[in-house]
Amino acid sequence: MELTVYLAGHVHGDWREVVKAASKDKGLPIQFVHPQTEHDLSDAIGENILGEQPNDFFRDDAASAINNLRTTVLMQKSDVVIALFGDKYKQWNTTMDATTAINLGKPLIIIRPKEHIHAMKELSNKANVTVETIDQAIEVLAYIYA
Repeated sequence: MELTVYLAGHVHGDWREVVKAASKDKGLPIQFVHPQTEHDLSDAIGENILGEQPNDFFRDDAASAINNLRTTVLMQKSDVVIALFGDKYKQWNTTMDATTAINLGKPLIIIRPKEHIHAMKELSNKANVTVETIDQAIEVLAYIYA
């Protein structure tokens, strides 16, 4: 049985590659999908498709509509969502993706540092599992196959 796992979280850094490598090292049959990680493309996609917009509000609105459609389609096709909350970047998109997963009834694993326990208590309570490290999240996925 192959699972599809949606990797929600900031688009900076290599954390998705770390998750993929750890999954491969364990021999887990998992396909990974995620938001558009090319930041410039994500920001420009509205104008790329719909043409130049009159100002930044409409540029962002057009891009977010298309990015939200992509996220919804990929998340609906996913079996599990992993949402990584780091401590370096603002986490608005991660929070939105975690909430979308909850609203879609998708099993949700949240990865968050200890220092965010209090700030994230309600969201963590809605998730199926909350862990502190990528390795712990991979162990949760591996347990599905045990």
